[in-house]
Amino acid sequence: MEKHVLLVDDEVPILKMMTRAFTRAGYEVETAESAEDAMELIKTYKYMVFFLDLNLPGMNGIDLCRQIRKDNPLTILYAVTGFATTFEVFDCRQAGFEDYFTKPVELKKLLEAAEQAFQKLARWKREEESFNLKDVH
Repeated sequence: MEKHVLLVDDEVPILKMMTRAFTRAGYEVETAESAEDAMELIKTYKYMVFFLDLNLPGMNGIDLCRQIRKDNPLTILYAVTGFATTFEVFDCRQAGFEDYFTKPVELKKLLEAAEQAFQKLARWKREEESFNLKDVH
């Protein structure tokens, strides 16, 4: 499974820092500075792992998460925010986020989350293939 992640954050220095960390760790990275830009990227590639800032211009990260989930319920999304009081953990879970990170967050924690996400996706794919093989017989 290719390890593509989409990082969405309107703070360019944070986006660059996260991109460097994920790229060094072997991930293919795409970035967007707004939810609207992210939605355009999603039209061209089926990303399975996302890290979304919640306080974005225009559509916020919670609404973006809901939209992504609606179109692809198997995606794994992580919230990353510096505004913990604006967006509560409950709202994030209800929208469909897997987990929630408050800035400043250790990049190591984000990389661990991504690795766990790709392991989970690989397991789901194996189980789906196993189930489909049982259906054939």
